Amino acid sequence: MSASPTIKARDRFAELVSRDDEQINLAEAALLIAAEEYPRIDVELYLDRLDQFGDLVREEARDGETPPEIITSLNTVLFERLGFRGNRENYYDPRNSYLNEVIDRRTGIPITLTVVYIDVARRIGFPIKGVGLPFHFIAKHQSSSGDLFIDPFHAGRSLSSAGCEEMIREMSGGKLELQSSHLEAVTTSQILTRMLSNLLGIYSASDHRRALSVIDRLLLISPESASHIRDRGLLLAKIGDRKNAIAELERYLELVSEAPDAGTIREQIRSIRQSQARLN
Repeated sequence: MSASPTIKARDRFAELVSRDDEQINLAEAALLIAAEEYPRIDVELYLDRLDQFGDLVREEARDGETPPEIITSLNTVLFERLGFRGNRENYYDPRNSYLNEVIDRRTGIPITLTVVYIDVARRIGFPIKGVGLPFHFIAKHQSSSGDLFIDPFHAGRSLSSAGCEEMIREMSGGKLELQSSHLEAVTTSQILTRMLSNLLGIYSASDHRRALSVIDRLLLISPESASHIRDRGLLLAKIGDRKNAIAELERYLELVSEAPDAGTIREQIRSIRQSQARLN
């Protein structure tokens, strides 16, 4: 019997994220995240659509030579002709975090719109990196004349480092100052981790099985992440898988025996065991 589409997607995602970072196909990995929610998704079809977007930008940029001119062409195609935009009205709609929905609906959150931007730029040979600012996610092109920062959530507007600093100050209510490290390019694995973390934030309170699926994929990227192992144990307890919940929580304590929440987790293990004993 052949494997289900969900298992195939999980296996392919695991294979991708096990590669050296520069060998991970960002768009494919992002679509495989969506494939567990949309088992009928045709990943190749969406990759072809991104190819088509790249063709449109290549045609638009045929006379462009400088980075600002190419960025203008990217913005013209993606935001003016194709109509991609930031979803300010329903920011926490989970569809904003699934790349197939972002491509279909032409709307998303900062990180998924930046994934589209990075991938389409890659297809025309123009290197774009992701930048994981606090509270926001943007893109940048690194050139000999300096970094060019682009905000795909706001129709590809250009940002200086001072503009990034002002934005973070406003978004944090003046509580956070921009550090130089905030402007560094992030890896493909870090982008995928942030995408999954956004989904975890949406699902963790009310949809424990979906949250558990997200945690499982986060652990494919970072197998020794103690916090994700702990959270997996807590989610397993919530869905009634007490045996595996105890195993994961004990593994967490082995990894970080001096964790600030170690006492709370030990009490949680005792509570799960007591509940398990009552059922037996």
